Amino acid sequence: MLTPFQNASAKIDAENAQDPNSELFQSKSYPKELLYSNRMYKRLLDFHPNASEEVQIAAKAQHICRWKMPRESYPMDRVGYLKWREELKKFHAKTTAGILASVGYSQEFIDRVSFLIEKKLLKKDEETQLLEDVICLVFLEFYLEPFVQKHDTEKLKNIILKTWNKMSEKGHQAALKISYTDENLQLIKDALGL
Repeated sequence: MLTPFQNASAKIDAENAQDPNSELFQSKSYPKELLYSNRMYKRLLDFHPNASEEVQIAAKAQHICRWKMPRESYPMDRVGYLKWREELKKFHAKTTAGILASVGYSQEFIDRVSFLIEKKLLKKDEETQLLEDVICLVFLEFYLEPFVQKHDTEKLKNIILKTWNKMSEKGHQAALKISYTDENLQLIKDALGL
């Protein structure tokens, strides 16, 4: 007999496994959002092993079915970007809520997971902050390098600084322990004035 958590996890994985976009990691190809989901979950358990079930599901479902709302479907300016981000959070929360209801979670539990996915009360809610720390750590470890290939130094410093400012002190300590290339470590230090 599977627990609701195991059922929900399997359904989230099944949804993310349908991502038509793939990413190579250690010479193997993965559906992009399934790989992201697995990275989020693993990093959460490494960073905070006693995370609640709500946070665990929110971490796994952070980008659920993201490919269904491509960035290009919104105006390619700052306003379009912010609207896309806002609607994405609601889409991820709603998609996850449907899965959680189907495996028997209470409305209270579902509401809490939606609250976390929508990143409400950042810096004020401990679990929202925990999730944001994990998002930032996963970005720095796995997704900073592709940004480095695409953007100039000033833009990169700005991205790093914004990421840093969203994190807690515990998040900062974990971020400095990630194994970066020498160039990226220097970039981070320059951005932070270290």
